[in-house]
Amino acid sequence: MASMEPVRCSIMMLITVFVTVVNSAELFLEWHVTSDSGIKPVSADQPVITINGMFPGPLINASTNDKVHINVFNDLDEPLLFTWNGIQQRLNSWQDGVSGTNCPIQPGTNWTYVFQTKDQIGTFSYFPSINFLKAGGGFGPIRVNSRPVIPVPFAKPEAEYDLLIGDWLQTNYKDARSNQDATPEWMLINGKPPYLNNLSLPHESFNVTQGKTYLLRISNVGTKWSFNFRIQNHTMVVVETEGSYVSQMELDSLDVHVGQSYSVLVTANQSVSDYYMVASPKLHNPSDITSLVGIAVLHYENSTTPAKGSLPTGPDPFDLQFSINQAKSIRWNLTAGAARPNPQGTFNVTNVTISQTFILKASTSDINGSLHYTVNNVSYLTPDTPLKLADHFSNGTGVYDLDEYPTNSSNDKIVRGVFVASGLHKGWLEVVFKNELETIDTWHLDGFNFFVVGFGEGKWKPELRSKYNLYDPVSRSTVQVFPRGWSAVYAYLDNPGMWNLRSQKLRSWYLGQELYVRVYDPDPNPSKEDPPPENLLLCGKYQPDAPGPSPSGPPAPSPSNSRTWGPPDMTWPLVAMITALLPLYWPAT
Repeated sequence: MASMEPVRCSIMMLITVFVTVVNSAELFLEWHVTSDSGIKPVSADQPVITINGMFPGPLINASTNDKVHINVFNDLDEPLLFTWNGIQQRLNSWQDGVSGTNCPIQPGTNWTYVFQTKDQIGTFSYFPSINFLKAGGGFGPIRVNSRPVIPVPFAKPEAEYDLLIGDWLQTNYKDARSNQDATPEWMLINGKPPYLNNLSLPHESFNVTQGKTYLLRISNVGTKWSFNFRIQNHTMVVVETEGSYVSQMELDSLDVHVGQSYSVLVTANQSVSDYYMVASPKLHNPSDITSLVGIAVLHYENSTTPAKGSLPTGPDPFDLQFSINQAKSIRWNLTAGAARPNPQGTFNVTNVTISQTFILKASTSDINGSLHYTVNNVSYLTPDTPLKLADHFSNGTGVYDLDEYPTNSSNDKIVRGVFVASGLHKGWLEVVFKNELETIDTWHLDGFNFFVVGFGEGKWKPELRSKYNLYDPVSRSTVQVFPRGWSAVYAYLDNPGMWNLRSQKLRSWYLGQELYVRVYDPDPNPSKEDPPPENLLLCGKYQPDAPGPSPSGPPAPSPSNSRTWGPPDMTWPLVAMITALLPLYWPAT
């Protein structure tokens, strides 16, 4: 019987895989993306990008480890890509949906994204990633719920609401992308203008029952402004941000910067009435542009009393110290289970060894008479061929030169170029973001969460590392960088791929404030990084009739864009294997 032990192990392993497959949900979504001039969220004659006729787009409601299939039909008149802000795309940067990883979906065609919410929980968002399209809409909410076997560190709320809050341009997004002076004039909440707006347009309202507690999932889907959010006569308990449970704390108001997301608990503990919900811009006095203050209504069941009185007062929008202090107070919950049974706090960055340091300075420059945003004096130039595609076919030859530009100092000349930096696989990367601008910037890294270990004013110096918070820094994917200040993060580069590191402010990103981090693992084992998808799109240097990769590279992908629409049926192959092995262990009598 001892000789049968390997068979027993094989059977148990197959049964484990079988149970995992059966228990893992597969979500199949079909999106039709188009432009609609009839929605008029601010009563302006402008096209709005909708998904299945919805603005904002539909909710992606997944759970940890679910597999999501989204068949995107591009009914716009220009190319389209979606990115999944904060979804890490573990071992699969092919699905990241930015210019460096994917060929765009051309007008009149469709393409299916397939990705897994691997080992994640939390509040996220999606949006179009190219051609300034986000300014026209196309954004929507993502929820990744905890699996039932993993405890959530707060009582189950009565209900959950998504709040997509962001500034909005009162112009055609096509005109805005070429107009550097275009400035948002509105603050929308779930695509709706402020309550009591002078255009009599519908506002957003959330229904609550007295005594019940609700989870609000708040995302800043705007293009420019950070905002402060608050609710009249109510406090909020912050519980999560971008995939991390945080040490719970009660706040009167919360700063949310462009691209960031939070989950907060709100208890309806006031008298039955309606109450203002307010989002006002930071570093801006909106008294002269009241439309730039977003206002929704918290409506108590059976209330007949409209929201009244003055709007709830928030912090001085120019009080940066308030914002810095609040940012430093967002700490990792060291006892919560997050997406795994083990508490988040079983790991920290106290004793990690830093393998690399990037010091990235954001600024603006005039290049050939045009404004550009730069990183270390390099304004990113998007090539016709996605970097990931070039990596697969020719190790990047002819598309980019790896490590051509410095990551610790400014380039000697101000240039436009394809900025790709090496990231050491399974190494710890320290990134110091330096903001030379007079506005609040935000930086985002695809493929990872990073630990936010420090904020500061003025110039960063190496000796400031002694003031880093290495005990319980929050783990997230987007960090704010205050004007003339710096922020520092640690990232563990265990996710091979080509990953976008960018400003979340749309114009900054569009005009060059980004680079890519290439995390390379030479092991071709698919368990280290997924191969290209069967429906891989080709473009640029690599058209459908392009030659395959060199013999040393991974197998050439199929240029076909066809995909069978339905879940991959893993059940019967696994059943067949188990059935074949069973007689070896339980012979017939």
